[in-house]
Amino acid sequence: MMTSRRLSLTAALGAAVLLPVLLTGCGGGSAQPAPTATGNAVSPTAAATTAAPTPSATATAGAAEASCEDLIGSDILADLKAQNWTYKEDVFAVAGETLEGGITCTWADYSVASGNLLLFGWAPITAEEADAAVSRLESQGWTREEAAEGYYVTEDATQSPTTDENGYGMTYEFGDGWVTVADTKQGLLLIQRPAS
Repeated sequence: MMTSRRLSLTAALGAAVLLPVLLTGCGGGSAQPAPTATGNAVSPTAAATTAAPTPSATATAGAAEASCEDLIGSDILADLKAQNWTYKEDVFAVAGETLEGGITCTWADYSVASGNLLLFGWAPITAEEADAAVSRLESQGWTREEAAEGYYVTEDATQSPTTDENGYGMTYEFGDGWVTVADTKQGLLLIQRPAS
């Protein structure tokens, strides 16, 4: 379910305006070598979606399964499809530790040579797992910042390949029983967390 801040952002900017803003910040327009075939890029269609992993016993009880298509709003999904973007689904990891039941989705147009991509992820997490993850991130130079529903942990902007208009690069948002990640802090606003 979207929070009120996500609704207000969408209403103020509109999905059609927000996506180009994010895509502009995701990489330069200069030609780059063709992307290496990953073998697991998936076209975002209902028939091609793979089953999402089931949350583990250490995760929040009753957490719903997540999918790359459900992790973002339908307007954003439609915009990505219209631009021929597909996703690569992977496990959710924080500082090298995998969280069972989580999902990370890397969206890009894999048919062209480009550095443009969007990263969205979600995972159920216990308080103990969150404390350990944040400790690992902080030991690597990431910065913790309090938020209304929990807290953010952001990569040092000088180390991040992509930053948003406020200078934030890759960012995790930790809440009560969940964690999300995006390639920029602003990108977190587009994530729709599964019900838990």
